[in-house]
Amino acid sequence: MRIVYPTNEDMGFLSKRGAHFGKAKFYTVITLDDGKIIEVEVIKNPGHDAGGCGNAVTNIMDLHPDALIVSGIGASPAKGFMNVGLELYFDENSTTVKESIDSFVRGSLRKISSGTCETH
Repeated sequence: MRIVYPTNEDMGFLSKRGAHFGKAKFYTVITLDDGKIIEVEVIKNPGHDAGGCGNAVTNIMDLHPDALIVSGIGASPAKGFMNVGLELYFDENSTTVKESIDSFVRGSLRKISSGTCETH
């Protein structure tokens, strides 16, 4: 399973999570197998100024994720991700990617459904 996190630093799973997925400097991609981290990639965010949040959806989907974990998301990008079948999870408590992965593996993160919009 590939999980994407918006981050503002290139420190692998020790990166602090970024609040805004589209404006994050990096995307930290964690690959899990049987609940264990088997790969960590950090990819520079190509940006989304010209195309707005639609480009951010495309940028993240180009990473071939199975899930995106955010601390906040607006209705338009949330709908864009859901329209392409990406699972969204909300985590407002974890500081680092590693802490959030641990919460995800325990099943304690809330999945964002089509009728919700979370902001932070």
